Parts: sequence; C-alpha cells; structure tokens
Amino acid sequence: MKTRRPFAASWLPCMLLLALTACDRLGLPDPAREAAAREADGKAIGGACRHAGRALEDCYAMNPSAEKAAVFAGWKEMNDYMAENKIEVVKPEISGKPAAASAPESSEESASSTASSSRRKSRASANSGHE
Repeated sequence: MKTRRPFAASWLPCMLLLALTACDRLGLPDPAREAAAREADGKAIGGACRHAGRALEDCYAMNPSAEKAAVFAGWKEMNDYMAENKIEVVKPEISGKPAAASAPESSEESASSTASSSRRKSRASANSGHE
C-alpha cells in the first residue's frame, strides 16, 4: 500500500515558498525598499529643482523632509546632464512660496480689485436673471 506522505512532504514546502514570494503584498515594512524610495524621491526633487533653475539651498528649504544627500545627488546629476546637452532652465510659473507669504497688495489696489469683482458679479447675476 502506497502512502501519500512523500507527496505531501514535497508539496507543502513548495506552497510555503510560493506564499512567501509575495511578502511585499502583506504590508510588512522593508527598510531597504523604503530607503531606496526616499533616495529616489530626493534625487527626483533635486533634479526638478535644478531644471527649474532653483538654487540648491532653496530646494532644501522647500523640501525639508527630503534627504539632503539625495537631493544634492539629483541636483548635480541634472546639472551635468543639462550642461552636456545644452538644456536651458525652465522657469517655474508658480513661485515656491505660499500665497500668505507673498507681498500684501496696497489698499488702493485691493479696493479697486474688490469693486471690479463685485461689478462683474452683479452683471453676471443681472444677465442670468433676464434669460
């Protein structure tokens, strides 16, 4: 009489090995993967800052949570790449500073923009009421 024990003994380790190959899907922390992701993010930030023509110190100030070594590496790589391929800086259209930190408008400019805004709103409501 044959026993199935040898088959089960070889089947079980194979299934365990297969199940353990997807450990990254279990949500277990992987320090090496997290460090690589932080470094890649830092390099991307540094490269983007250099492409936008930002100084390295400004880049550090705008991204305090990024690793400085990775930001510098990305900034330097982009600098070398841009110099080698003669790529010009692309000036950002949005400043890196929050709106609250921007210079306040003078009271005269503020009053005139508020008045013109309220005139536009009243015209729009008058036009929509006559349709």
